[in-house]
Amino acid sequence: MVAGKLYIGRKVRDLRDANRFTQAVFAERLGISTSYLNQIENNQRPVSATVLLALADKFKMDISELSAGSGDRLVSALAETLSDPLFANYIPSIQELKLIAQNAPGFAHALLNCHEAYRQRSEQLASHDDRLDDQILVENTPYEEVRDFFHFVDNYIHEVDQQAESLAKELGLTEQDTFTSLSQFIDTRYGIRLRKDTEVHAAMRRFDPILRELTLNQYLPASTRDFQVALQIAQLHGAETIDAVASAANFKTQEAYEICRVGLHNYFAGALLLPYGVFKETAAELRHDLDLLSARFGASLEQVCHRLSTLQRPGGKGVPLFFARIDRSGNITKRHSATKLQFARYGAACPLWIAHQAPVTPGQIMRQLAETPDGIRYLCLATQTSKAVAGYSNNRPTYTLALGCEISYADAFVYADDLDVSNQRGFDPIGVSCRLCERRDCASRSVPPLRQKILVDHHLRGMLPYKL
Repeated sequence: MVAGKLYIGRKVRDLRDANRFTQAVFAERLGISTSYLNQIENNQRPVSATVLLALADKFKMDISELSAGSGDRLVSALAETLSDPLFANYIPSIQELKLIAQNAPGFAHALLNCHEAYRQRSEQLASHDDRLDDQILVENTPYEEVRDFFHFVDNYIHEVDQQAESLAKELGLTEQDTFTSLSQFIDTRYGIRLRKDTEVHAAMRRFDPILRELTLNQYLPASTRDFQVALQIAQLHGAETIDAVASAANFKTQEAYEICRVGLHNYFAGALLLPYGVFKETAAELRHDLDLLSARFGASLEQVCHRLSTLQRPGGKGVPLFFARIDRSGNITKRHSATKLQFARYGAACPLWIAHQAPVTPGQIMRQLAETPDGIRYLCLATQTSKAVAGYSNNRPTYTLALGCEISYADAFVYADDLDVSNQRGFDPIGVSCRLCERRDCASRSVPPLRQKILVDHHLRGMLPYKL
C-alpha cells in the first residue's frame, strides 16, 4: 500500500496462474483490457476498486487479506539490512523495497540470508582474528533460521492450528477440567499413564516410550502442567502434520529441522489449550483483558499473549498485535508483529519503550501510548512475569511480556478506556532500535543511527555529544 494505492500484482498473477487462465481470458473475466491487467501484474498501476470487487466476486479473493502483513515484515527486514554501512552508496526508497517484497520475495530472502552470513562472519573475524577456522563459518544459526521461518509465515501454521482446534472440540476442553480431559485422552488413545515426580529439581516433563509413562514435576504451576501434557499429545497426535510442515520448510541443517519441530510441538499445545475460534471470540468478549483470559482458560499470561499473536487465520483474523518476551538483559527471546511495528533483527529495542519499565512494577500491567518515527501510533502493554517450578532453591527466571496494537484498534482493549488517544502530546516517541531510529534529539540514544553522519562541535554540548 503506497499513498492509498494498492499494488497487488503478484497476488493477481498467482490467482490467474492458479486458475490456468491466459492474461486475455483473465482480463475478459474481470472486464478490463489485457494491457491493463499486464500493468497490474507488473505493479505498474494500482488495482482499482472495480477490479477488486470483480476479483472478490468472480474469483473469491478475500479483500480483507490484502493488508500488508508479511509484506511489511519483509520490507522492514530489507530496510534494516540495507541500512548497514556496507550499502552506504545505496539508499532505496520505500516504494522500491515494497516492489521487491511484492514481486521478488525469494530474492529478498536470499539477500537477507547473504547479509546474515556477512554479519556473522564479520563478528567471527573480529573474535578470532587470523586464526579463524573455516569450519565455524556458517551462514545462519539454526535457531535464527527457525526464528525467521515463524516470523515470515505470520506466526500462524494453518494445518497445525486446525488439527489442534479439532481435537480441542472433540475433547470439549473449554467446557470441563482441562487436566482431566487431557489425562483421559492420552491414556485411552495412546495408553500413556501420568506419574508425579516429587523431586524438587526434577525435569518438568519426562516421557518413557517403553513403559508408556509421562512423569511430570509435582511442583509445576497448573498452567505449565497442562501445557506439558498438551505438548506430549502434540508429539503423538500431531506428529504427521508437524513433520510435514517442518520438512516443507527445507531447512539447511537437521538441527534447524529439529528446533522447528520443537516450536511446532509448542504451537500445537498452545492451539489445543486455547482453541482458535473460542479463544478469539472470548478475547473480543472480554476486550482482551489478559488477566480474565488467563483465568477463563487456566493459562499463564505468557500463553495468553503468545496465542493472541497467532490469531492470523485467513478470513478470521483477530486484532493484529505485536508480541515480545524480553529477558532481564534486554534480549528479545520471542517476537512477532502483525502490525506496522517490526522488531529489529539485531541489537536492543528502544529504551523509551514501556517494556523496559515493567520490572519496576512486577505483577502490574503497564500502559503506554507511543508513536514511531513513521507517525504510526500504538497502544503498548507490558508486564513482568516469572517462569519457574515452585521451591525456594529453584531458579526463577523473570521476563517482560510486551503486547500492543495500532491505535485504531485500541477500542478493542479494556486498557484504553481511560486513555485520551486523541491527545497527540500523550504519545511517547519511540523507535525500533537506536541503530535504525533517526530521531535527532533523543537523550536516551545509545548509538548513532547507521545512515546518519556524526557532526561534532567541541564548543557546544546538547543532549548528545554530537549532532546528526
